[in-house]
Amino acid sequence: MSDYLPITETVSESTRDLDLLPTSELVRTLAAEHETAVRAVLQAGPAIAAAVEAVCAALERGGRLVYAGAGTSGRLGYLDAAELPPTFSWPPERALALMAGGSIALTEAVEGAEDDGPAAIGDLKGIAFTGADALIAIAASGTTPYALEAALYATSLGAVTVGIANSPGAPLLKAASFPILLDTGPEAISGSTRLKAGTAQKVCLNTLSSAVMVRLGKVYGNLMVDLRASNIKLRRRAIRLTARGASASEVDADAALQACDWQVKTAILMLRRVLNAEVASAVLQAHAGRLRDALDATASY
Repeated sequence: MSDYLPITETVSESTRDLDLLPTSELVRTLAAEHETAVRAVLQAGPAIAAAVEAVCAALERGGRLVYAGAGTSGRLGYLDAAELPPTFSWPPERALALMAGGSIALTEAVEGAEDDGPAAIGDLKGIAFTGADALIAIAASGTTPYALEAALYATSLGAVTVGIANSPGAPLLKAASFPILLDTGPEAISGSTRLKAGTAQKVCLNTLSSAVMVRLGKVYGNLMVDLRASNIKLRRRAIRLTARGASASEVDADAALQACDWQVKTAILMLRRVLNAEVASAVLQAHAGRLRDALDATASY
């Protein structure tokens, strides 16, 4: 590993005079760099799809989704985990994020934390990680000891292990059972992988976790039907989603939602099949919360 130089650590020849550019050209150059990030995610599509299928299978068996990383990569993992409960009503205890240096490292640099591989294993043991869970380990260079040791440990347990790195040939990609290479090349500002490497990781994580939730029945058509309506804005959104999904008025959608404690899928099933909240909820539960399956099963109602 000592002879391996991640491409993310090399100097970009195209931006050597970055500090001499006029401000408008500087902004254009930095913004254009992120087009590379999106292309890298698109090129990784088959690898992401394979990871989605494997993660779905683990979660359907009752496993948890766990993220591990350091620095920017760790913060992006934390963000992805934090957004799953409100967006898809995913149980927060089944979307966990581990960060080198602990939660304080979300806002402050913890010197040397990313180099502590044993700490990653300790953190995984601390949450009783098992082979039934799924791990997403993230590191731009693919060499960060914290992410790498987390992946190696999870893989040794037989867990689904997704490794996301931005450098071809990275050790993290070899350690994971489902490697995802986001080949973004050298950064515009050498030494800062918070730029296009980080953008690619964010797009990849958004894509991966959203696809997992779609496959788990958390989306109907393209409607976010498992959101948690925890404030006024989200209640208004729930009304619009229910009205759209049920081809009903917003007045009827509001009434149905109030009758079923603001569960969008239940409200849509109630309106589409003229069911009360208790029956609609039971039908959904019988079909693992999958609205489309519940609608098909009650088509003759």
